[in-house]
Amino acid sequence: MEDGRPARIRVIVGLGNKGEKYDRTRHNLGFEVVNLLKGESEFAPGMGSYHICEASISSLKIALLKPTTYMNRSGKAVKNFAESGSLSPEEILVIADDYNLPLGRIRLRKSGSDGGHKGLASVIYHLGTEEFPRIRLGVGPVPDGIAAEDFVLERFAGDEIETAKAMTERAALAVKTWLLEGYEKAASIFNRPVDEN
Repeated sequence: MEDGRPARIRVIVGLGNKGEKYDRTRHNLGFEVVNLLKGESEFAPGMGSYHICEASISSLKIALLKPTTYMNRSGKAVKNFAESGSLSPEEILVIADDYNLPLGRIRLRKSGSDGGHKGLASVIYHLGTEEFPRIRLGVGPVPDGIAAEDFVLERFAGDEIETAKAMTERAALAVKTWLLEGYEKAASIFNRPVDEN
């Protein structure tokens, strides 16, 4: 909190796995969203285990971060960047996939548990708190007979591609709304099913 007001989000972290092997997989939706937010800016290696990009959203300057640690150790990169910039957890917005949500749904939260997501679990562990904002993008449900950890490393099926693309675009818009108009406004719009908007 700053003077009784919520801390402004200063960095947006997209979770994913580095390397072509993982491009366009369900687990890399965090990367996809920050790629949409970067505009004409480009990512470059940072001072830690991450790639960073400085971008503008309206009049706001924001940092975009993609950990290069692989998903399960994402928190190490987030903590490193937070410490280098003296950021509080409330100033860090994390974007991740969620197999507990149906494909196409997104959910904004100011805090919460990891929900079985190992990247979020790592961030929680390294920051020492669940009190950081996040946006989760639905990739579920997990089909019978396949382990969740294998399912999220698959690419979207042909009939899912357009839904996934629309969801990442909607998540990028949710980020902008959250930054410019606040959490309550963004949540009221984007936490509803798509067909209710």
